[in-house]
Amino acid sequence: MKLSITSIALAVGVAFAASAQAQQVNERKVNKAEHERIEAQAKADKQKCDTLKANAKDICMAEAKGKEKVAKAELDAKDDKDQAKAQKKVSEAKAEAAYDVAKEKCDDQKGEAKDACMKQAKVERDRAKGTAEKRADAKHEQQRAATGSTAPERKPADQPKQKP
Repeated sequence: MKLSITSIALAVGVAFAASAQAQQVNERKVNKAEHERIEAQAKADKQKCDTLKANAKDICMAEAKGKEKVAKAELDAKDDKDQAKAQKKVSEAKAEAAYDVAKEKCDDQKGEAKDACMKQAKVERDRAKGTAEKRADAKHEQQRAATGSTAPERKPADQPKQKP
């Protein structure tokens, strides 16, 4: 009797393990397909830019590259366990993409107007990144509060070294 219960438990355990492994394989396939879709879309977006000339083409290319970077950051964020950190990376990718497009648009201007445009683009990028960092910090605080931890998060440099 004891052997049959053990056998059943072992069979159930193996079935769950196989199911979990199949799910991981399926998730990897979906992730790869989504990554390939993003790259195909980026290629199509860049090909549309080929018909343009001069700075209009540069702006179009910056938009296409930015869209691709943001899409990849969002895809990576789906699987990241630290959602606050993942969302910060997405926000930073969006800020950098907007900045790259703004820089290209500033190239249409000359002299002081171009300088002012570049300065404004940098301010907007820095503001967007700062806002993303504040949101990430707030989410970390919420996570710590939810787990009941009152101690500040320890960084690897803060942790005591173990003797071999």
